[in-house]
Amino acid sequence: MAWKTLDDMDFAGKRALVRVDINVPVEDGRVTDTSRIERIIPTVDDIQAKGGRVILMAHFGRPKGKVVPEMSLEHIAPTVADVLGLPVTWVNGDYADAVAAMDDDEVLLLENLRFNPGEEQNDEGFAKRLASLGDIYVNDAFSAAHRAHASTEAIAHLLPSCAGRLMAEELDALERALGNPERPVVAVVGGAKVSTKLDLLGNLVTKVDALVIGGGMANTFLAAQGIDVGKSLCEHDLADTARDIAQKAAAAGCEILLPRDVVVAREFKAGADSEVVKAEDCPADAMILDAGPDSVAHIAQVFERSKTLIWNGPLGAFEIAPFDAATNAAAKTAADLTKAGKLVSVAGGGDTVAALNQAGVADDFTYISGAGGAFLEWMEGKTLPGVAALG
Repeated sequence: MAWKTLDDMDFAGKRALVRVDINVPVEDGRVTDTSRIERIIPTVDDIQAKGGRVILMAHFGRPKGKVVPEMSLEHIAPTVADVLGLPVTWVNGDYADAVAAMDDDEVLLLENLRFNPGEEQNDEGFAKRLASLGDIYVNDAFSAAHRAHASTEAIAHLLPSCAGRLMAEELDALERALGNPERPVVAVVGGAKVSTKLDLLGNLVTKVDALVIGGGMANTFLAAQGIDVGKSLCEHDLADTARDIAQKAAAAGCEILLPRDVVVAREFKAGADSEVVKAEDCPADAMILDAGPDSVAHIAQVFERSKTLIWNGPLGAFEIAPFDAATNAAAKTAADLTKAGKLVSVAGGGDTVAALNQAGVADDFTYISGAGGAFLEWMEGKTLPGVAALG
């Protein structure tokens, strides 16, 4: 779909209402990770360079429509100012007066949107109140685009609207990965349970040429083939579902890659005694905790003949060594191919980002999405309200 960007708008003398995601981690009153704030810098700088004034709208935590003092954006306003290198004024109360009095280089930060029940209800009245403060609406929060809220959906119909730099970057990357990708396309889907990713798997097998299934999910697919997975994490009640997905993939010409060999152990702890066995030879008293080296070699072969990679979820219990080996090795292969210009690699999801950072390769992927739920729903083929509203 087509959407407007900052380059399509005239900001001279205009007030820009910018929806951002600065839902940052805070411990003991201190922001411990400023990366989400850093990612809005290009949008803020561009709007000001074009003569516009910036009014930031954001949420923080889950106050559920009530004022929760510890979730006030007042606590993070000083950090936002430090990161942006600009004067930032937190506003609570009479927004209109603050907007009328703001200086050109000043940035306003409105109080937590979710303190108002109208935000999550996508209430038109609340959206109109917000819209009255600005001349142009800019959505730079892809991570909130799967929510039909007043600040992400309703407001976009009330003002000239566009995507901010971060949102546009994200949408362009996703379009390259699944909207109009260079083929062959391979997807990696890992994680503990098939049940949490049924829509994802069902959509991907019709869109990609190869699908690597890892983590606890792979055990469910192995069990569905009649393989004894011992004491491994496995959703035996989803065997029929796994077989249906496999049949759908076969009909669509999508190759499913399950582990050929696995790393097993009797206990799940760092440094636990482990061994590599064929997938069909898992001991009855052991757990499958990672894919084995033969499986990793097979995955590498598929990566090497692919042009596009989408990754969501680890291949094993990556949090604990040595069960991070398969994820690390596959990630490094993908990173090397990306650096060589042979692969477009897009990854997203909390565990995925953590795993790629742990492997030391996150900076080498084409694009790492910071959006959890929105990235997953996009991979599931769902329409994201916050994106559709910009079209």
